[in-house]
Amino acid sequence: MRNERFAIGIDIGGSSIKIGTVSESGNVSKKFKITNKGESSINELIKVLDTLVSSYIIGIGIGIAGLINKQSGKILNSPNISFIETINIVDILSERFNLQVFIENDANAAAIGEMWVGAGRDFPNFVLLTLGTGIGGGIIYKKKLLEIPAEIGHMSINSDGYKCTCGNMGCLEAYASANAILSNAINNLEKGRESILKSLHNGNYYKLTVEDIYKSALEGDNLAREILKVAGRYLGIGIANIINIFGPDAVILTGGLTGAWDIYVNEAIKEASRRAFKDLYNKAKIIPSILKDDAGVIGSAYLVLNH
Repeated sequence: MRNERFAIGIDIGGSSIKIGTVSESGNVSKKFKITNKGESSINELIKVLDTLVSSYIIGIGIGIAGLINKQSGKILNSPNISFIETINIVDILSERFNLQVFIENDANAAAIGEMWVGAGRDFPNFVLLTLGTGIGGGIIYKKKLLEIPAEIGHMSINSDGYKCTCGNMGCLEAYASANAILSNAINNLEKGRESILKSLHNGNYYKLTVEDIYKSALEGDNLAREILKVAGRYLGIGIANIINIFGPDAVILTGGLTGAWDIYVNEAIKEASRRAFKDLYNKAKIIPSILKDDAGVIGSAYLVLNH
């Protein structure tokens, strides 16, 4: 074991930061997960890294939501983690631990992880979607990461639609992400719609989670089911666009929202089947991630181990 190289992978998302030690065979150990509370979370991250960095660690890889300048290590734009734009996380960690630090978009990192040891191993060409606080995309072409922004969550699917956190109007993320689902639920409850969601959290529906909505949907709550299906239909429009543009072998879905597969994702699959070219749709498999929460951590570590 001591002859094997290890790297630390970090996945910084809108709601949480995941950290793990990854071997060169792609196995994850010593996993940690902390809540993303803004800039103070960087101090918590450093405390975790203090316990992980050792002589066996050859570097640190970071996957983070947003547009990134890989040469400078700066995050140019991160709509759901705006505080990270004001700091250079690469410089902070490389100076603190005297290790090489690599950075990549979080969805790209997750796509790399799935390509390496996950659901993408058998597909030369696939698109990965991260479905969580926001929606991200990573594209693997001929077994390599396609070096483009792939900001799939910020494709416009409704030109006169809701304003997105990125400033654009009608983005996929504004209709099909966890934030969009929660916003839709709260708007409906504020308008007086009847739902068992009103009884949760002692009636404070501003504390609702997507898991609350999914559980209520499974219990037969009409509003909860409606909200998930609406979001799923918009996701399906996005998936159909991806299939029509790229013609991938697979569309791999990861992130917390895949937990609502039976309603949200199934509705997306139905919508994609109606909208995509049949030959292209029949070629593409729409499948869940194998690595789940570990995809971004593994892919970020791969940046180091494969350097």
